[in-house]
Amino acid sequence: MCGRFVSARKRLELLEEFAVERDRVADDRNPDYNVAPTRRIYAVMDRAEKADDEQAAEPASPPQRELRLVRWGLVPSWSKDAAGGARMINARAETVAVKPAFRGAFARRRCIIPADGYYEWQAGVDEADKKTKQPFYIYRSDGGILCFAGLYELWRDGSLPADHEDAWLWTATIITTDATDEIGKIHDRTPMVIPRQSWDDWLDPANKDKELLLATMVAATSSGAGGLASHPVSTAVNSVRNNGPDLIKPLPDGSSGQPAGGGASARGSSSGQADRPPLF
Repeated sequence: MCGRFVSARKRLELLEEFAVERDRVADDRNPDYNVAPTRRIYAVMDRAEKADDEQAAEPASPPQRELRLVRWGLVPSWSKDAAGGARMINARAETVAVKPAFRGAFARRRCIIPADGYYEWQAGVDEADKKTKQPFYIYRSDGGILCFAGLYELWRDGSLPADHEDAWLWTATIITTDATDEIGKIHDRTPMVIPRQSWDDWLDPANKDKELLLATMVAATSSGAGGLASHPVSTAVNSVRNNGPDLIKPLPDGSSGQPAGGGASARGSSSGQADRPPLF
């Protein structure tokens, strides 16, 4: 699965990389080296302007590429409340087209979630026969952006009037698949990465060709994981309160992974989460 990732690119870089036509992000965000569930994340999508509200029957214009901030953890449109979103941070590629929580979004609300890299924890046993989990940072070896396959949803807060700025909650999930290459030695699941040549097919909301979408996912499985590198990092990343570029630094050879003093900066989590083990 993917339970933590890094989002350190400047907004302008993302606007240029994805040829965004409508920028829906009001202000630049600080780099986040420990993105955790329920935080707001960047999402790229092709979307038509709606005539009146987000569920208007007819769009007022053709789809355009947008950059938005959405909350990580998908809340289906039919949910009674938004409380369950934190549990739906990932969707399995094997069932995403049929599972009730995801099939509607898979049919018409697909997105790309850009990331600089992500963390996975490798299970092991130490010299005292105690179970351990060593965090690894996984990233493109060429320094490029990882384009996670994602789905987004809109949930209507019925307690607020339709024209209220918070009447619609935008949320998203990251699609994962089997990790069959070297990354699979760290963890058996990995985020699905959409290759550049498949961006248009994946993002097109009018694309109802299930076979083509599944073929895009197969292409992502076979080519999206290529050129990845990884290295062990400090267990400081285990706490969502820690942040900063020190989190992605490789451990010195022979290091146990325990954080050294002053390694990563601490800050209050925007998600309100305290110290906790990795989200698996």
